Amino acid sequence: MSLGSAACGGVTAFEGGRAFTIAGTPPPPPPPPPPEKKRVEVTEKQIVINEKILFEHDKAVIRTESHSLLNEVVDTIKKHPHIKKIAIEGHASSDGADEHNLKLSDRRAKAVMEYLVQRGIPQGMLTAKGFGETKPLADNETEEGREKNRRVEFNIVEQDTAKPAAEGQ
Repeated sequence: MSLGSAACGGVTAFEGGRAFTIAGTPPPPPPPPPPEKKRVEVTEKQIVINEKILFEHDKAVIRTESHSLLNEVVDTIKKHPHIKKIAIEGHASSDGADEHNLKLSDRRAKAVMEYLVQRGIPQGMLTAKGFGETKPLADNETEEGREKNRRVEFNIVEQDTAKPAAEGQ
């Protein structure tokens, strides 16, 4: 069987068949895929993680599937030396007792801080505190809202604001 160079126009013959003409132009190539959303991004006031840090149920043990995300946080901090201090905040939904959520979110924030320190982030640039359910992002009346409220945040509390001098001056 021979398609030759006329696959998108001209005459094409298949073995044992008659020749037929292909008319028209080939379709345009598909558009490029959308850019992949980064898992870790730096904004003016936060290191934003676009995935959740997962913990063992009702514990402050980071699940292994979140290690790569936290390693990206470590790399991001190291690539942004202007960031001097980061407050790691643990947050919970309204499920469970208030005092329990406060203590659990605090232990989880401290577990994240310990993870970062073990991978080379200076302990002096980090603080960790749990806020329980006191700072919800969403409505605790829905499961979707409660899920959004269960989170760890990395807030930049101190950074160099001086711009580097322009080269050649």
